[in-house]
Amino acid sequence: MLRPTSLRVGGLSAISSVDWPGELAATVWLQGCPWRCPYCHNAHLLSGSDGATPPDAPSWEQVLAFLRTRAGLLDGVVFSGGEPLAQPGLAAAVREVLELGFRVALHTGGVAPDRLAEVLPLVDWIGFDVKAPFSEYERITRVAGSGEAALGSLRLALASGVGIETRTTVHPDLLGEGALERMADELEALGVSRWVLQPFRAEGCADETLAATHRPELRVPDALRGRALAVRVRA
Repeated sequence: MLRPTSLRVGGLSAISSVDWPGELAATVWLQGCPWRCPYCHNAHLLSGSDGATPPDAPSWEQVLAFLRTRAGLLDGVVFSGGEPLAQPGLAAAVREVLELGFRVALHTGGVAPDRLAEVLPLVDWIGFDVKAPFSEYERITRVAGSGEAALGSLRLALASGVGIETRTTVHPDLLGEGALERMADELEALGVSRWVLQPFRAEGCADETLAATHRPELRVPDALRGRALAVRVRA
């Protein structure tokens, strides 16, 4: 296992009330992701896969030094990105945060089931990004086999008993009502009870076409109402 000092940190949010619902947390933004979803609003973090580091990004040791000053003041720490599972040092970093007395949350798309299995016993909550019907993932991620990886990871997360929020970013040019209905069928079959739809955010998105056709309003389609799966839109 790599030392957590190998983490490629892209940024640090000192306090957040939205990255872990109901908790006051610091958010560590990690670089790198093997997927290239066109709606990503953290595109500035993707280059971490190639070893580039933003000039103002803190080191992992600087992040730990900050967290030591917030012990007892914050509820927890969120690892987000980018894609945290892209980094081999993640589990070691999570352990160091636990040693400081924090609870830990993870934002992930499930790119690496084996690495998720390593960190699942260590985390208290997961925000899991479901991109599309699992057979259609490549259309969003531009990576073959991504749907199988995401499905395997979601099954692991659901079986672990860890608190989980499944959520999907919706741009109508990428996910129409038919795709959302297929996703709802799949999530229900897996035993997911709640699903959050998030409107696409043009800010930070590198895809100019998607940003230009942005429609901020989003509602729950009629076909998703009245299901065992509770669907809501995040404002």
